[in-house]
Amino acid sequence: MCANPSRQPSSARRRWTVLAVCCLSLFLVGLDTTIVNIALPSIGSGLRVGTRDLEWTVDAYTLVLAGLLISSGAIADRFGRRRVFRFGLVVFGAASVACAMASSIGVLIAARVVQGIGGSMLSPVALAIVVNAITEPKERARAIGVWAAIFGLSMAVGPTLGGALIAALGWRSVFWINVPVVLVTLVLTMVFVPESRAVHARRLDGPGQVLLITVVGGAVAVLIEGPRLGWGSSAAMVGYSCVVAATVGFVWTESRRHEPLMDLQLFRRVHFAAAVVGAVVVFVAFSATLLLNTLYLQHARGMSAVAAGAVTLPLAVAATVCAPLSGVLVGRVGPRLPLLLAGGFITVGGLCLVRLDDHTGLALLLLAYLLIGVGFGFANAPITNTAVSGLPADQAGVAGGITSSARQFGAALGIAIAGAIVTGAADTALAHASRPGWIVVAVCGLVVVGVGRVSASRADVRMPRKVSVAGTAD
Repeated sequence: MCANPSRQPSSARRRWTVLAVCCLSLFLVGLDTTIVNIALPSIGSGLRVGTRDLEWTVDAYTLVLAGLLISSGAIADRFGRRRVFRFGLVVFGAASVACAMASSIGVLIAARVVQGIGGSMLSPVALAIVVNAITEPKERARAIGVWAAIFGLSMAVGPTLGGALIAALGWRSVFWINVPVVLVTLVLTMVFVPESRAVHARRLDGPGQVLLITVVGGAVAVLIEGPRLGWGSSAAMVGYSCVVAATVGFVWTESRRHEPLMDLQLFRRVHFAAAVVGAVVVFVAFSATLLLNTLYLQHARGMSAVAAGAVTLPLAVAATVCAPLSGVLVGRVGPRLPLLLAGGFITVGGLCLVRLDDHTGLALLLLAYLLIGVGFGFANAPITNTAVSGLPADQAGVAGGITSSARQFGAALGIAIAGAIVTGAADTALAHASRPGWIVVAVCGLVVVGVGRVSASRADVRMPRKVSVAGTAD
């Protein structure tokens, strides 16, 4: 798997130290996907901008992350994983400082783009480092279980941690908090993490990369800007046409390359295609929930950031508790049952809020967030298992990379959809305006149920012996 196996950590303590160091970076990437949501009202007030610009504050990071995950893994396999990992940490840390010091929304969005570039060098590269360091199948399985739990935890605790930081130090603190973590991770990486490269690194796919970013960014941009431009305006039509043309170009280009950025042949497998759809819709539901929750609680209900974060605590706790339980279920009975549970809980949670108003009881809100958190916690492990189940070992990493990109695209799409639904609504009408968003969440849950119905009923416990460049935070 690596070009210098002699430098693999020899002791169990050292191997798990490598895992801990890499998990720090993963926590940063996942946290920054969600922590900014709770800060949006404070950012909007501080920089005097509306919902549309605030959506870009979140999606500028997520879109770049989604578009570059696979290519960053390829670069690391070619030039050295530790080297690229350290460079990603530096870029991420510097961009975090720029975000914290931003004087305008334009500067903040630009810094978030750079943050996404740095983040794309962390999660896929860190997992490749972990898999290179921990080669014994059972030990590696436990390590990846810890990895998945940390990823789910980082996504779930973002709103709660963000609320506490904003209440104490203001919205800029959600970016400053990254700096000490980056510095500590850099030092630990220098001390404990060995260098490694792939024996046969994949070629970089420049055309595919450009077209993928165009497709992902264009689709989300149309959703975010649609309410302002008008869905039937000439500008919107140009946007639709560009997205369609880029999609056709991407499929044509990737189907003709010997080493494509994304192996489209994988989508001919029903289980894999279903898993990718599941990854997208789970994160559409999760991200839409976070944005709608933030705007509703702080604008319509007048809660502080810390109070709004506390209300979402059931979501964070449920996701954290259920993620490892889901992994156990996948190992014992396969992905079908966890996916059915995930879809069912998300659906019921969304339906709880389809009649939301300014006086909806706190108990119902807490119940809805708890149910959605349970669903999110149960979803990630079986989606990854479904994606790689039945694939050759040398395709497992590529499949994981595609599903990770699908997750980030779903997160960006969820923000765009939820924002488009409530854009322009006054604070007094926000609850009513958000109702279609909760229907979207419920429908996403039903789609996950459908994914569960086509997934395998028995676990594929085989652990790939070779992880490709696309190894990701799953």
